[in-house]
Amino acid sequence: MNQLVIIGSVWPEPQSTAAGSRMLQLISLFQEQEYEVTFMCSAARSDYSFDLAQISVHTQSIQLNNVSFDSEIARINPSIVVFDRFMIEEQYGWRVAEQCPNALRILDTEDLHFLRKAREMAYKQNRSLVFEDYISDTFKREMAAIYRCDLTLLISEVEMQLATTTFNIDPNILYYLPFLSDNLPPTTPLFSERSHFVSIGNFLHEPNWQTVLLLKKYWSAIKKQLPEAQLLVYGAYVTEKAKQLHNEKEGFLIQGRASDVATVFQKAKVLLAPIPYGAGLKGKLFEAMQQGLPSVTTAMGAEGMHGNLDWNGAVAAHESEFVDDAVQLYTEENLWQTAQKNGYTILEQRFKKTLFATEFKNKIAHSLQNLVVNRQTNFWGQIIQHHSLQSTKYMSKWIEAKNK
Repeated sequence: MNQLVIIGSVWPEPQSTAAGSRMLQLISLFQEQEYEVTFMCSAARSDYSFDLAQISVHTQSIQLNNVSFDSEIARINPSIVVFDRFMIEEQYGWRVAEQCPNALRILDTEDLHFLRKAREMAYKQNRSLVFEDYISDTFKREMAAIYRCDLTLLISEVEMQLATTTFNIDPNILYYLPFLSDNLPPTTPLFSERSHFVSIGNFLHEPNWQTVLLLKKYWSAIKKQLPEAQLLVYGAYVTEKAKQLHNEKEGFLIQGRASDVATVFQKAKVLLAPIPYGAGLKGKLFEAMQQGLPSVTTAMGAEGMHGNLDWNGAVAAHESEFVDDAVQLYTEENLWQTAQKNGYTILEQRFKKTLFATEFKNKIAHSLQNLVVNRQTNFWGQIIQHHSLQSTKYMSKWIEAKNK
């Protein structure tokens, strides 16, 4: 059986982050291609780390900046190695290249970190994004990792367009692979069986925290029109500053981690997500569609998700519009039902697993068969591999020697 190694920055937590769910989808795609999967990670497991043994994935704890990794990766001798963020490629990519030179190296970006960083800078300075915002140290590091790898997975069509058009990256070393939707629940609760608004997002992720701050700002105007409604704010890793926003009288309720997102979403009537900036795709909006839950969000929240299709609710441009859309969607059953159907259509036409699984399998097979030729064509990758890995490699060796 072919061997696949995934090197993770953290152990997957599908109940905490969209990235965790995405990783399990990726593992499933490779297992369907009959790969035996080993997941390696130097981070400590948490109480919420997914038990990968349940899905027949081998796990191995590894040490950062340690030569012991070299012998382990050589022993497994994988056909493919996946790095689950550019920082992981920086740390382990040169070791993989030395020990397993014939392995296909894939970077799973999760989202483009430099894009999120650029948008965050512009948002916090209360101005429009300009091209210069992109060109940060994060941009240079992430771009170098993309060129060093044989294939990079992008989760959003917008990011694909940015990479190929704005930065002229060869489309042959990029692959668009969004969230994947399997079969929807056979039934979900009706409009009349649901109540209250809901929001969700890992509190350690800065865009999620900024979203909660906007919700706190918007909520009083919604509550004024819907005095019986509450807003239940869920999210893993609740911070002290988040707990201070909890207010029973206002109906603004910080709930902490959701033990089962599907259940939470099926009880709620409307998801609120005034996302101010970010990148990639928004897992909360994707999961809401799966559970028949309409949403009110921003253009940033809906980015890359619905194409030319009508949104699963409303996309608001400013505060007053957001408030009006939230109240309207909460109170008008016909509007709510249409929004729900829109969500199902988006999933069916843009995210259904069968739309991507076969093509992805073919792309992997083609990349493996043409590995040598593709690397010769990607001459920028060869140049960056030569120069940057010398510095990364010897910094790592210096740290390793220092640790001894």
